[in-house]
Amino acid sequence: MYQQVLDDLLKKYKNFVFIGEAGSGKTEISLSLAIYMTKLTDKEVHLLDMDQTKPNFRARDVANEMEEKGVRLHYHEQILDTPNVIPGVKENLKNPNAYILMDIGGGALGSHMIGQFHNELNTKDTKVFYIINPYRPWSQNLDDIQVTMQKVLGSARLKSFSIVGNPNLGMHTTVEDILEGMDKLYEYCGETPIEFVCALEENCSEIEKKIKEPVIPITLNTLPKWMYNSY
Repeated sequence: MYQQVLDDLLKKYKNFVFIGEAGSGKTEISLSLAIYMTKLTDKEVHLLDMDQTKPNFRARDVANEMEEKGVRLHYHEQILDTPNVIPGVKENLKNPNAYILMDIGGGALGSHMIGQFHNELNTKDTKVFYIINPYRPWSQNLDDIQVTMQKVLGSARLKSFSIVGNPNLGMHTTVEDILEGMDKLYEYCGETPIEFVCALEENCSEIEKKIKEPVIPITLNTLPKWMYNSY
């Protein structure tokens, strides 16, 4: 089912922006979708790591692995806390022969740096995904979500977006955790549609039976092996 969702997106858009609150899951979602997209198109798939807000759990940490899976990953080596910007962003966004995914740093501070590309992003061939994890600190109620969303999208100078649900409590999230998080999202979002929901691969089959939205399986690509081994 999720392949059809992604295939439909690829037919309509060429640029995809993943934005939202810090820790909402943008990086893992963009990495997983980039890998899926390489299997659905003959065009090149590029992922632009635009995260300047944290030193760990960034797409660039798995650059070699992503290249092996067919995803061309772009990032700028960061020196201390210097906010370097990837060269060639506009050229990539305008390239008709490639799909571009942009992983944006969390919160208003992280999204501020892509405001300079608003002319290229506020176009009909760009899809903006605002990721919401209702378990995160600034997504605990409707007011918090609206205020955070306004700040994040305003800083990025983005005009339109679609909501993606990513209810999770980390690597050991259960089906019950996801369903409880979805209840929160339905309450918060009201009549605003949720484009799709992301969940760890092992939970997807159960989740698909219990919610109406498409479910896209997510693999944790940036989690260090020692974290797995510590459990």
